[in-house]
Amino acid sequence: MSRGLSSRHIRFIALGSAIGTGLFYGSSESIRAGGPAVLLAYLIGGAAVFLVLRSLGEMAVSSPSAGSFGEYATKHLGPLAGFTTGWTYAFEMVIVCVADITAVGVYMGFWFPHVPRWIWVLAAVLLIGALNLVSVKVFGELEFWLSLVKIVAIVAMILAGIAVIALGIDGGHAHVGVSNLWENGGFFANGAHGFVASFAVVMFAFGGTEIIGVTAGEAESPEKTIPSAVNSIPLRIILFYVLTLVVIMSINPWQNIDTSGSPFVEIFAGVGLKSAAAVLNVVVLTAALSAINSDIFAAGRTMFGLAELRQGPAAMRRLTRNGVPWVTTLVVVGALLLGLLMNVLMPGEVFLVISSIATFATVWVWLMILLTHVKARRKMSPEETAALKFPAPFWPYGQMAAIVFMATVMVLLGFSASTRVALVVGVVWLALLAGVYALWVRPRRPGPEAVLDTTEATRDDLPELELDGSGSERR
Repeated sequence: MSRGLSSRHIRFIALGSAIGTGLFYGSSESIRAGGPAVLLAYLIGGAAVFLVLRSLGEMAVSSPSAGSFGEYATKHLGPLAGFTTGWTYAFEMVIVCVADITAVGVYMGFWFPHVPRWIWVLAAVLLIGALNLVSVKVFGELEFWLSLVKIVAIVAMILAGIAVIALGIDGGHAHVGVSNLWENGGFFANGAHGFVASFAVVMFAFGGTEIIGVTAGEAESPEKTIPSAVNSIPLRIILFYVLTLVVIMSINPWQNIDTSGSPFVEIFAGVGLKSAAAVLNVVVLTAALSAINSDIFAAGRTMFGLAELRQGPAAMRRLTRNGVPWVTTLVVVGALLLGLLMNVLMPGEVFLVISSIATFATVWVWLMILLTHVKARRKMSPEETAALKFPAPFWPYGQMAAIVFMATVMVLLGFSASTRVALVVGVVWLALLAGVYALWVRPRRPGPEAVLDTTEATRDDLPELELDGSGSERR
């Protein structure tokens, strides 16, 4: 495929994928669960995710791959592990995208209440899908600007909130000040149980950062761009989340935060901005479009990588002349249109499944990345380890601690009625994938040498391949 993503693109793709619904809306749920102690939960969760990304970064720099998770897991843990990991991530991206694309219709209804919602949804799907088909550089530029708007808005909200606190504007609340973090029942206001329960929401909020690994196959100089992105993204996201929540809970005591809407409204209300609703609507609309753009990219590239390993339909290996996997992109677009129909027919059930699988799949993929990295490191000789260009830190104790942490989060999903369905649906999904693998993929798998040689697999796709000056095929 074409390498058209610069370091600037990759940084903002990861930010755009990770900063969205989890921050604009989900943060209210985590605050209600953990109280002010949720700040500590975000710091701990962020540290664990940083170890995941460093482990992924080590593998991505050593072996840049568009399939990323699935290909690495197949190589080091076996084809079944790669199959379940790759398809779980691809499906996660699709179902999260279904939720975001439906939200676009809701957001546009704010300005055009009489226009049918499906028109905006269809327009967004076709527009973003078409832009993803042009070239990876167009995708990268689009995501850069969408993410930039979103990040500027978040910074503006944080600065506005700090001004409210510094000037002592009460904004209609009982008290405004940093002391709200410890005066309303203490820092651990909901006790250890609430603090632990908040991790289920907190970890989902960091989902999307792993898209850095997917971009490796199309990154310019991955040995430089990947380390730069991996080292900067976690810190930026932690700062965004922690600073935002400090401001929100300082302006409005944590127990007063309404979970039915976005806590960012509290900042605008404190400032007294009359057009708060319109401004917020622009921000959440941009956030939704940014997430859709990244999710279509991630799902399509992951399915392409799975097809390269004979773990998906052969047609998914087809490329345009610009090196874009057009079949997988169209599959994702088609799934979004099908998801829209499902939301119309059974909205309640669909959203429940979407949130459940997305939560489970995010932590599952992180856990598999860590296990893959551990297996890969243990197979290396001391000379190979010393030659690593971007080695993960704290080996092996940091990785072991992160694995235990991720497994604990998975178990925690079963202790709450609101998140237990995520664990149930996730187990059913993995069992379904195992059945598909046993019945369809495993009997058709060629030997290892055929899996590694994918040149012959695309000989029938010559119209979609570009030739370089020597007449050789260039993917």
